[in-house]
Amino acid sequence: MRVLLAQALFGNPDILLLDEPTNHLDLKSISWLEEFLARFNNTVIVVSHDRHFLNQVCTHVADIDFGRIQVYVGNYDFWYQASQLTLKQKQDENRKVTDKANELKEFIQRFSSNASKAKQATSRKKLLEKLTIEEMPVSSRKYPHVVFKPERPCGDIILEVSGLSKTVDGVELFKDLDLNVRKGDKIAFVGGNGLAKSTLFQILAGELEPDSGSFRWGVTITSSYFPKENGAYFDNDLNLIEWLGQYSPPTEGETFARGFLGRMLFSGDEATKKTRVLSGGERVRCMLARMMLTNSNVLILDEPTNHLDLESITALNNGLISFSEVLLFASHDHEFVSTIANRIVEFTPGGVIDRTMSFEEYLESGDVAQTRDQLCNGHVDLDL
Repeated sequence: MRVLLAQALFGNPDILLLDEPTNHLDLKSISWLEEFLARFNNTVIVVSHDRHFLNQVCTHVADIDFGRIQVYVGNYDFWYQASQLTLKQKQDENRKVTDKANELKEFIQRFSSNASKAKQATSRKKLLEKLTIEEMPVSSRKYPHVVFKPERPCGDIILEVSGLSKTVDGVELFKDLDLNVRKGDKIAFVGGNGLAKSTLFQILAGELEPDSGSFRWGVTITSSYFPKENGAYFDNDLNLIEWLGQYSPPTEGETFARGFLGRMLFSGDEATKKTRVLSGGERVRCMLARMMLTNSNVLILDEPTNHLDLESITALNNGLISFSEVLLFASHDHEFVSTIANRIVEFTPGGVIDRTMSFEEYLESGDVAQTRDQLCNGHVDLDL
């Protein structure tokens, strides 16, 4: 992705057309791209599902919905507020017209046969004929229903990691990693080494063995894992109803599966699609449905916003904000991390930084920047 960006940016083009340029980039690379495009003097036309990126880069938003395109002057947040306000105003106007029409109909019905009121009833009939209720256009935006309901709260011991080390293909990903997860933690794992984060999650999910060290889940803990690569889950000839049935309660049947799939935007014939033909975004929604059915009290998510549209990202974002138990996740979506995480664990070339604070506080912390510099320069042997 960085090579393709270099090719597009080289030579100071008059117009840049960028289709999801933040996909597969880490947060540092996205931040660099945001700054570059903010300084870029020529025209940029971009499609992106990264809300923070759109806020930092865009001066106009072309909203494609209701079968038309409408341009708003401003960034993503301004567009969202303005478009919601416009929709609410139309709904309020329609409601007022509907109430007025009902009032006129009631008067006409009561007094049309009353000789003394007949003239007034006729007058109100003419008023009623002039009232027009604007037909509300149907939006193309659909939001899945993403809600995680833990079966039980976490106990005092959640996860204890001690001296964990892993090397892959001769590259040391992490060494002597210690981590103690506490109640209420929503930990974002950040840093340029995506393989280190994914490998740690695979170890915690029981899919890989560490080279050394150990970890222990508490007895009250049930965890559910969302992997970055999910192809193995869909390498079969099942349709969606059959696929979800593997993870549904044994007492539930097809009606339950159809209802659940409907909430995840697979309604009608969509529920009978074969898993092999699903798009990337559809697979992610299926994996989220699978996670919701586990009723786990610890969620592990590795880049869950990849392949999702803005509506699905927003629904997932809100679902994780509302989640009452423990969350371990990695994401390159700045807004997603900022609004969810209350603890940051960063993998650096020299070690790990662990801070209990929001992502914005973490980025602005001079203490974190100093520690990162010292780690990367080999001045500190940080034992966490």
